[in-house]
Amino acid sequence: MPFLDPSGVRLRQWLGVSEAQFYNSGSFAIVPMAFCFPGYDGTGKTGKGGDRPPPRVCAEIWRERALEHLRGDLDLALLIGSYAQAWHLGGARRKTLTETVRAWRDYPRDPATGAKLYVLPHPSWRNTGWLKKNPWFEEEVVPAIRADVRRALERT
Repeated sequence: MPFLDPSGVRLRQWLGVSEAQFYNSGSFAIVPMAFCFPGYDGTGKTGKGGDRPPPRVCAEIWRERALEHLRGDLDLALLIGSYAQAWHLGGARRKTLTETVRAWRDYPRDPATGAKLYVLPHPSWRNTGWLKKNPWFEEEVVPAIRADVRRALERT
């Protein structure tokens, strides 16, 4: 199960939902970028404390097929981390993750699904420093996400 770790705890806090709500497939769809685990190096580690980048070929094969099943049913789409943002925003993505996330209001709807977009840093422990340097994220973005998630859950 994705996000069944401390990053998931942080993500659910950002969204204002419980673990049971988050894993309710009638309310949330978790669509990974790669659809295949990029794995570890031969030592059992990635070398930098995280997963390897998702193989693009996996997203090219599976992502559009998965999203086809969600068209028309999505209220919100959370683009979590730089890989999701690069895939979905393409040239509209800013130069840095910080600039992209700071411009969250500039991405109102996903043209493919009609969902309201939110661009987020990955909730990993590796981004704790980023969160401390950018308190505006939890002051501005998180309350907006929570309000939209709450409204979307009321409709389900």
